[in-house]
This record gives sequence, structure tokens and C-alpha cells, in this order.
Amino acid sequence: MALKTMSIGKLTDLKRKVDAILAFKIAEERRALQSRLSNLDRVASGAARSHRGGVRGKVAPKYRNTENPAETWAGRGLKPKWLTSAIKAGGKLEDFSITPAGEKSAAKKARKAKKK
Repeated sequence: MALKTMSIGKLTDLKRKVDAILAFKIAEERRALQSRLSNLDRVASGAARSHRGGVRGKVAPKYRNTENPAETWAGRGLKPKWLTSAIKAGGKLEDFSITPAGEKSAAKKARKAKKK
């Protein structure tokens, strides 16, 4: 195109056409990028929900207070005050275990055997 030889009217008309096409292309690209971003957000939020901070199911208690059998602890979260004070007094965590050490290893072996 010989832009230097074109009249002012034709140049203005050409500029309007280029601006319109450019605006259309930019809007089209923006929509495509926003669509990709929303898909990424959806995937990221779905992955975050499935792996983090979800509600956990109940777990059977692993430790019991020997002085008050109604007080138990499943081993999740902070140690209860009764267990903390008992450990400070010289007790061991294993002393409060509901299942004896031998039964724990037998249960683990049984689970491993099932998986194979």
C-alpha cells in the first residue's frame, strides 16, 4: 500500500477500519484468556478442596485417661490437658494407649496382608 500517496479521507477511513479490527481482536483475546483463567481457578479450587482443610471423619480413640476412662484422645490435634499433665508427671504416651503395643503391630500386619 502506498500510504504516502493516499488522500486524507482514505487514510482516515483506513485508520478507522484498523482500529475496529484491532479492538475486536483484543476483545477476542481477552475473552479467551479469561476463559482459560476461570478454568484454571476451577481446577485449582477443586484440587485445594479435595486435599486441604476438608472435614475429616471420626477416628476411634487411641488414648484413654486412666483416672477418668470417659476422657479419650484420638491422637489428632493438641494433646488434652489430662494427657499433657500426666506426661509431665513422668508418664509415657504408650502408658495411655487403649490397644497394647503387640495388638497394634498385629493389626498393621493384617492390613498390609489385605493390601497385597
